[in-house]
Amino acid sequence: MNASVNAGARLDRLPIAPFHRRVMMLIGIGMFFDGFDIYIAATVLGSTLNSGFSTLPQNALFVSCTFIGMMLGSFMTGFLGDRFGRRFTYQFNLLLFGGASFLAAFAPNMTILILLRLVMGIGLGAENVVGYSTLTEFAPARVRGKWLGGMAVFVVSGLPVAALIGTFVIPAFTWRAMFILGGIGGIVVWYMRKSLPESPRWLESVGRLEEAEALMQKIEAEVSRGQPLPVPEKQTAAAPSRSLASLWSPALRPRMLVGCVSLIVINTLLYGFITWLPTFFVKQGLTIATSFQYSMLMSIGAPIGSGIGALTADKWGRKPTITISALAAILFGFIYPFVNDPVLLPVIGFALTVPIYVLVALLFAIYIPELFPTEVRLRASGICNTFGRGATIVTPFLVVSLFTNFGIRGVLTLMIGLLIAMIAVVLLFGVESGNRSLEQMEEDRLMAIRSREA
Repeated sequence: MNASVNAGARLDRLPIAPFHRRVMMLIGIGMFFDGFDIYIAATVLGSTLNSGFSTLPQNALFVSCTFIGMMLGSFMTGFLGDRFGRRFTYQFNLLLFGGASFLAAFAPNMTILILLRLVMGIGLGAENVVGYSTLTEFAPARVRGKWLGGMAVFVVSGLPVAALIGTFVIPAFTWRAMFILGGIGGIVVWYMRKSLPESPRWLESVGRLEEAEALMQKIEAEVSRGQPLPVPEKQTAAAPSRSLASLWSPALRPRMLVGCVSLIVINTLLYGFITWLPTFFVKQGLTIATSFQYSMLMSIGAPIGSGIGALTADKWGRKPTITISALAAILFGFIYPFVNDPVLLPVIGFALTVPIYVLVALLFAIYIPELFPTEVRLRASGICNTFGRGATIVTPFLVVSLFTNFGIRGVLTLMIGLLIAMIAVVLLFGVESGNRSLEQMEEDRLMAIRSREA
């Protein structure tokens, strides 16, 4: 069997077929339950507190352990995925958070629930990294932004769905039912995902050429259905480096900077503003019921924003879409503190939420995984996500301090400042990855190295 697989070019020239939709659906369903499990904390903790199962300090520890676990999971999955493969990693972490979620439903006390939440967090953080990165390696370059942005819609849909299900399920079956739903969903998807193939790009990158060739032939036969396929472009032979130190090489260091700064900013926006909206509304004089109604309305902006990101990333390019969305968030973030009208307040809040979730789709799902070569993609994405998740540990304390001393204007001033910094970093150090194969971007990196050595 010919071992010269040329996997990247062969995958990129494939027409979209049921194979691609199956891969996206199976990864996407797992990512949905990832989002669902992340967001159920908002519904579960109120019930545990009201029933006397937990105290406020224990609830705070529950949230902290979630983010600590996600930070650890983001970091560890990069090493697992680049060493043992994408398939092993996405199956392992799905089983981890699905099993821990199911066990959490039977936790005898809050201490055990917190410990299980830490384990869930590890799986949740890992799923976020490996899910996006795996689809990045399957999706053809011409539609990669659209498909990865669509994946983000799966994830953020967990926010309104968790809130809606919790509204009906918790009063009838207690908070434990939410963990049962998340756990069963995760385990079912783990079983369904057993049919997903390994990434041919990864197999080729680690020298398992005959396996990569056999898999590529199987994929091509399924996609072509006996019809001739376009001739793949010739892939430039690269000299890949699997060394962790390569992430800090002159060519990749700017990309690591872009990835780390961008994910710190977007995580701070999500967990320093979006998740605090009910509290802000109450402090601004609204009733609890009205606060949750406003928050639910604004949460609809999550899938809408991610959908806009999916539709614009390939047409406008990654850097322009990130810049325009960040500027829109700055504009509405500047207006928001000055709005007092009860009708206009959720409207402006919705308008602010949408560009934030455009950025969620662009940064988490599309741009960051594209920045790095296959050999180190999961480790690089995992490290960037680690910095982003790490920011969420200190964000609540910073938000409380700013809100106490300066009100909502203080919080949004921080958010606007971070967005301005992110725009500068992306424009100065970012590379444009739209409609470009992953191998072309790797060749650019190698050319940059050669030019420095010349």
